[in-house]
Amino acid sequence: MSMSTGGSGGFTSEINVTPMVDVMLVLLIIFMVVTPMLQSGVSVVMPKTKNSEEDQNINKETAVVIAIPTDGQFYVGKEVITKERLTEKVKAMMENRKIEDRVVYIKGGAMVSYGSIVDTISSIRESGIDRIGLVTEKDKDVKK
Repeated sequence: MSMSTGGSGGFTSEINVTPMVDVMLVLLIIFMVVTPMLQSGVSVVMPKTKNSEEDQNINKETAVVIAIPTDGQFYVGKEVITKERLTEKVKAMMENRKIEDRVVYIKGGAMVSYGSIVDTISSIRESGIDRIGLVTEKDKDVKK
């Protein structure tokens, strides 16, 4: 309710947006806090390329992503795994999938040696998977 300026004591039909702004600010803060927690997998500083195309299948919950943040560290999703168990883990995850869904993505860190990436690809191929995607980040500084 607000006071009217004519002395008549009636109601005015003005919208009070203050409660709506308060609610929006609270929602904004909640989203800003929760969004970083929604990231799936392990953070990896990936190499930047000029012509990187994002495959939408990598964002699915069922995607098999192997992250190699540094030499000798391997993650399948958020689970730490040894190089020796990598082949059997990938084989178990791909066991009941259709052929077109049998893709493994590798997120190799920018400072990871080429040999680690090649060894990982070799381990994946030992498990019977031949569709492998190397994930990079698009260089935002490149102008078209």
